[in-house]
Amino acid sequence: MANILVVDDEMGIRELLSEILGDEGHAVVTAENAQQARELRAQETPDLVLLDIWMPDTDGVTLLKEWQRDGLLTMPVIMMSGHATIDTAVEATRIGALNFLEKPIALQKLLKAVQQGLTRTPEVLRPQPVYASPPRPAVQPEVPAAVSVASAAYASAGNSSAHAVPPAGPPVTDLQVFGLSFDMPLREARDAFERAYFEHHLVREGGSMTRVAERTGLERTHLYRKLKQLGVEPQKVARKG
Repeated sequence: MANILVVDDEMGIRELLSEILGDEGHAVVTAENAQQARELRAQETPDLVLLDIWMPDTDGVTLLKEWQRDGLLTMPVIMMSGHATIDTAVEATRIGALNFLEKPIALQKLLKAVQQGLTRTPEVLRPQPVYASPPRPAVQPEVPAAVSVASAAYASAGNSSAHAVPPAGPPVTDLQVFGLSFDMPLREARDAFERAYFEHHLVREGGSMTRVAERTGLERTHLYRKLKQLGVEPQKVARKG
């Protein structure tokens, strides 16, 4: 685990990077401007800094120069920007920036740049405890959602057998499974379905965002944004499961 400082004036960017890097096991602190970044850097040296170039008070290149001048540029710094020119990127690299990421930042480029930065910083070379990987549970055959819901309902009605087959009858419809109604507005119905869909996969994959992204066919950055939009909290859902 590494301590990473994210400096960006956009709240959405700070939150997204915090979620992604936190999911990778890192401890993340954020700053919305150069002054906050200065204060955090004075308190302790992070293992890595993700630094936005365009900020309202002091731009990232100027802050990078300050750290270099004052002997505080002792950690790898990755610059970020959606509007920087080639000259700006070259200047930042000349001053001491390790890398430059263009916004919107692709997930794989972000993780690769962070990994490269951490392997070059001495702080990360301290011994780390080695834990044996727990055996993965055997994969159980999938049961259609409709059958699972019907079985649970039948068992809760008084059937003592956990493996009892629900009584014959008309198939349970998707509307019954997700508690939807044709009278609901389309947007609400769609959100309810998507919420149930993602919660199912989060429980199934034990909260692993990587495996859920693979299962649902979504790029992980998109998956984070979708869950945030739906109000789904991965860790809470996984614990419930």
